Amino acid sequence: MVERRQRPRWLGIAEHHQMIFSSTVVFFLIGASILLILVVVIRPSITASREGKILAFLALFIVPLVAAGVGASEHMERSEQTQFCLSCHIMEPYGRSLYVDDPSYIPAAHFQNHRVPADKACYTCHTDYAMFGTIQAKLNGLHHVYVYWFGTPMHPIRLYHPYNNRECLHCHAGARSFEDSPTHKAMMGDLKSNKLSCTASGCHDTFHPVDKLDQVKFWKPAE
Repeated sequence: MVERRQRPRWLGIAEHHQMIFSSTVVFFLIGASILLILVVVIRPSITASREGKILAFLALFIVPLVAAGVGASEHMERSEQTQFCLSCHIMEPYGRSLYVDDPSYIPAAHFQNHRVPADKACYTCHTDYAMFGTIQAKLNGLHHVYVYWFGTPMHPIRLYHPYNNRECLHCHAGARSFEDSPTHKAMMGDLKSNKLSCTASGCHDTFHPVDKLDQVKFWKPAE
């Protein structure tokens, strides 16, 4: 059985309450924005006065912008959550692969041993994905949405570009077990310059076995 450090229950409850509060604020701002806009549309005459012009400015510009900003911020934070990534049907097998009972599978070993935060496991290792990446990555994310609803998603999913060592080094760089390893020392320059991939064949090259899930053994966390 893989050792698993339990996450404090109160921390999960606090995050849940914070998410509810944030969502409530977003919905309140959206509701206030709609209400104020309706007031201006139904009674345009109120904009004749100075106070009416201020109300119209707030209704048509300020409140909608605040609602959009708060909503975008909330969505960005929520999209870092593992449960958000796995809420998409096509990602369900990748979520299951995190429980493969085999330490040679890099994502599973990191997830089960909390080498990455379990609630942000996907984002921790894919920090440049879709909305968190470059403009091109964001466009790729929009393409994913289009294909998901109107096309046929690729299976299995493939990365657009080779996995960047940066995703490994933002945790492992400076770690004694990594820096003092004779194997890593011999190629440290190539690893840090991304000339040699951490995921090269024969190194850390075993990931999400989505095409072999019926052939592997799974780890079940303690209740």
